[in-house]
Amino acid sequence: MNLEQILDKNNGKGVLNWIMLMKINKEDLISSICYTELVYGRINKKLNLCLSNSEIEALIIDLIIETDDRNFKRIGKNIYVLNFYNKISITINSNTNRVITVDRMKN
Repeated sequence: MNLEQILDKNNGKGVLNWIMLMKINKEDLISSICYTELVYGRINKKLNLCLSNSEIEALIIDLIIETDDRNFKRIGKNIYVLNFYNKISITINSNTNRVITVDRMKN
């Protein structure tokens, strides 16, 4: 998911007022990131994988570490981690640092 897709998803209504280019402290994010039981299944389904919970957590951490700092966007209450190399986006709630979903990015 790229910025244009995020804007389209929100119908562009006032979203530009909510976009905050932010410097993310990756270590803080990684140390406080959390998951629900449902999100593990959602990630496996959306990425067409069959990973254990610990493997998913390791994948998310690796993707966050690999992602360029410029590709962390905060829009409203969510942080979008856009890893263009692996073509994967991660959506994280910025208040709780809970992973909401992971998607494959389209070309």
